[in-house]
Amino acid sequence: MLQKPALIDIGANLSNRRFHADLDAVISRAKEAGVAHIIVTGTSERASHDAHALTQTYPGYLSSTAGVHPHEAKNWNAQAARSIEKLAASKTVLAVGECGLDYNRMFSTEVQQRACFEAQLQLAVRLQKPVFLHERDAHDDFFALLRQYRPQLTGAVVHCFTGNTDELRAYLDLDCHIGITGWICDERRGDDLRKAVKFLPKDKLMIETDAPFLLPRNLPVRPDDGRNEPMYLPVVLEAVAAILRISPVTLAQQIRKNTEQFFDLLTTE
Repeated sequence: MLQKPALIDIGANLSNRRFHADLDAVISRAKEAGVAHIIVTGTSERASHDAHALTQTYPGYLSSTAGVHPHEAKNWNAQAARSIEKLAASKTVLAVGECGLDYNRMFSTEVQQRACFEAQLQLAVRLQKPVFLHERDAHDDFFALLRQYRPQLTGAVVHCFTGNTDELRAYLDLDCHIGITGWICDERRGDDLRKAVKFLPKDKLMIETDAPFLLPRNLPVRPDDGRNEPMYLPVVLEAVAAILRISPVTLAQQIRKNTEQFFDLLTTE
């Protein structure tokens, strides 16, 4: 696996209970694999607080986001809004989110999701921080809201992009960055994404694991528990590099530059 230049995982759910027992070991393995920095995703009020707490436990190596995932939109209220705003103002919180729309499983209604998403877009505008975005089976509504606020946002990254070429081009027209996960390694579901990535400008590309989810399916040896970890980020890099027909080392350098500039993040190897 790639050791240098070091990589940045822009989305890992390290506050998830599946990491409670061995987080020190998970982080140690990530460092050994060449991951220089991890951004811990905030997906609810509680998860955002937990993610921020981890940045204090592992200062300099972890940053976080603060936001409410569309699944949790039903819990968005005035208190949650105040809590997320206070968190998002922290120096170690690099973006507002994970926020967006998800019409696939519908844990919250469309009305609740749109209200929660728009409130977080407005928060990102006020704080002048980028947004960390989630969309699934809701492209038209999601794109309409994002397009409305994009001119006022400092930046937007579509986290865990799994869409097709037309959707990719729509986001690029809004000057969005694109986060690619181990979905690209999935021979069952990743064909549209692999085709789309060929049209993704290298300066708009970032990579992530979305751990503990989306374990790359092309691992030679898969963990028995199926848990994804940041140490597998080089697998995502190598898959994208193969599609783009570029050296993984060269691509890693570009991705790291993209990520540091987007999040205003200074890392050390």
